[in-house]
Amino acid sequence: MKDKFCSLLEKALELGAYKASMVDTSKIKFSSEYRHACESNACGMYGTNWMGPPAVGPIEQLIDRAKGYKRGLLIQTVQQVSDLYDTKSVERAEKSHNELFGNIVRMVKDKYKFKDILPLSAGCCKICERCAYLDGEKCRNPEKSFSSMEAYGINVMELEENCGMSYYNGEDSISYAGLILFNEN
Repeated sequence: MKDKFCSLLEKALELGAYKASMVDTSKIKFSSEYRHACESNACGMYGTNWMGPPAVGPIEQLIDRAKGYKRGLLIQTVQQVSDLYDTKSVERAEKSHNELFGNIVRMVKDKYKFKDILPLSAGCCKICERCAYLDGEKCRNPEKSFSSMEAYGINVMELEENCGMSYYNGEDSISYAGLILFNEN
């Protein structure tokens, strides 16, 4: 089993993750407090997306769902930006993270074939230019979409710190995290 997890970490790093760590889900602290960032519309996406609140579901149900997984793969990406206040630069960095995270999720699905996975990333899903939620339609990409760790009540900074990852990685850089929770077969 240890070999499988070592291989999983190696593959995530090979695909471009800056850091990767295995997580025991029972060690993750969940709290509805971290969902408040979503509810205060800190990202500007509240009520516009199937993968974000309120559409993604009540926090208690999401926490219970996440706790139903035994392990997780936490990855971190670090992107260089010209200026943290340059919106375009930050958007490019986020897009780059989401593409990499999507590649890692596909690798986990294809290579490891875990019984069930729950991918959670940084911020709300942005796969579609316009989310079907706004048009009262079902999600167009349910197999590719993912919610945020905060929407599930996870303190991302604390989780990264507990896994030996620094949230701050230098001037003119921005760090993103992604978590793939899973149950083995």
